Amino acid sequence: MNIYGIGTDIVNINRIKNSIKKYNDTFKNKIFTQSEISNCEKRKNKIECFAKRFAAKEALFKAVRKNNKLKFNEIEVQNNRSGAPILLIKGTSEKNLKKIFKNKKYKIHLSLSDDKPWAVASVIIFLY
Repeated sequence: MNIYGIGTDIVNINRIKNSIKKYNDTFKNKIFTQSEISNCEKRKNKIECFAKRFAAKEALFKAVRKNNKLKFNEIEVQNNRSGAPILLIKGTSEKNLKKIFKNKKYKIHLSLSDDKPWAVASVIIFLY
């Protein structure tokens, strides 16, 4: 197993709050999947939820190093059974990742955290 790329992103939670306030559904639909929007809207700390997901996608773009091949709303942050965050890649973004990785199998590790006013995400991509 080899590391293909590492990416980290930090975002000011207030910046995401202001974008949601200013553009509301337009911003949400451009950046997040419907599942992410529904999930974050149910949470007490919904703005932090959106900010961490935004940071996760930016960190993935940095790890891949070819972010023009990926779309924000085709990347989804979910949680596995134990609660750990995972990334699901869908649509043309998934096809483009397979091309970038030359059809090698890959594993993406994601870590999320927040401490107002910051949200941070780190991504490591392994090829094997």
